[in-house]
Amino acid sequence: MKRALASAVALVAALAGMTAPAFAGASPINLTSKVFVEREIVDSSGRRSVVLEQPSKVVPGDRLVFVLNYRNASQQPAARFMVTNPMPSAVAFERTQDGSEEVSIDGGRNWGRLVDLRIPLAEGGVRAATPEDVTHIRWFVPQTLGAGSGGKLSFRGTVK
Repeated sequence: MKRALASAVALVAALAGMTAPAFAGASPINLTSKVFVEREIVDSSGRRSVVLEQPSKVVPGDRLVFVLNYRNASQQPAARFMVTNPMPSAVAFERTQDGSEEVSIDGGRNWGRLVDLRIPLAEGGVRAATPEDVTHIRWFVPQTLGAGSGGKLSFRGTVK
């Protein structure tokens, strides 16, 4: 339990200093990222709702929502770029907003859909990759962005 709590404290510190994800492409795309913890609240009449809050404290089992905003900062259209985001080691990947991502389970060397990836076993053979194995997430943005336009990508994870 102490180890899990220490990981959670380190995660909050890492999230507070989180920098924008990397992107590949020739266009000057500005990226920003935010992270939220998903909390269930109950109002005075007993109605439950889910809210997103800034993470001041997270514990194992907390669900996080990562939001990546991108914007074309140039005066020219930008087309076909890629956004890559490392997965925090204390977070197990859940899913993205639309399922259009590829993931890596080996630090970004190989990519694919999670259901298609396999982990080699020390004793021989392989096993199916799980959300806990994801080290990076990437998206290809195929549409052309006009000057000043942008969009957003998001993914969810659970604190380990």
